[in-house]
Amino acid sequence: MILTAAAFGLIVGGLLGLVGGGGSILAVPALVYGVGLPLAAAIPTSLVVVGASSAVAVLPRLRGGVNWRLALIIGAAGTATAYLGAYVNRLLDPKVLLLAFAAIMVFAGIRMMLPSKASGGSCALPGGGVHWRSCLPKAIATGAVVGFLTGLLGVGGGFLIVPALTLVLGLPMAVTVGTSLVIIVINSMAGFAAHLGDLQIDWAVTAAFAGAAMVASLIAGRLGTKIPDKVLKRGFGVLVLLVAAYVTVQALLS
Repeated sequence: MILTAAAFGLIVGGLLGLVGGGGSILAVPALVYGVGLPLAAAIPTSLVVVGASSAVAVLPRLRGGVNWRLALIIGAAGTATAYLGAYVNRLLDPKVLLLAFAAIMVFAGIRMMLPSKASGGSCALPGGGVHWRSCLPKAIATGAVVGFLTGLLGVGGGFLIVPALTLVLGLPMAVTVGTSLVIIVINSMAGFAAHLGDLQIDWAVTAAFAGAAMVASLIAGRLGTKIPDKVLKRGFGVLVLLVAAYVTVQALLS
């Protein structure tokens, strides 16, 4: 089990380092179907793994690769709703949660694969900045939704944050990746705190998974700065759709 967790950790960390999100899309299914953890244990474990590896992955992008104001606004907006998501999580059947997880993945994957305009409309400024008067409400709403899903499904939210930052706010992918990683760290901490009341976690598995993910995310974070935006976006979208199909099949057959 420890070796399996470490192997999946390398994949999850690599994905986080390359595209700034999507790690928890793989982490939760990997912990449930690959490692064999129940969903109740996989969710907080995923939050520890994704939060730790995101913190490491953002290190190569700290200088010029993060929109800190946007990251803090979205992260703060999601902190409160993460507790609401965790509360709803306790009320729903695991199969329903996994199917909801897959549906959201399909939406995010398709949006990332569709061609996008060079700018984000009213959100993006010509110099690459953000038009705050227009986009502040969108940023707060994005944070609230992602925070809720963090508590509900045990995700850092990167698979939603990345499309939101690129398609809604119009940020270039180079800045999107770093900004998304900072938001994921904030959301993961809030989501994990929300699950402390009924925490189920195997710390040995978590340490193996997180350790491997942190190493892979640091290496991939350095490589990701050299890969074109279009390649990262489309590759991210394809991977998300494949995992969504697998989760759907497994949830329906279970």
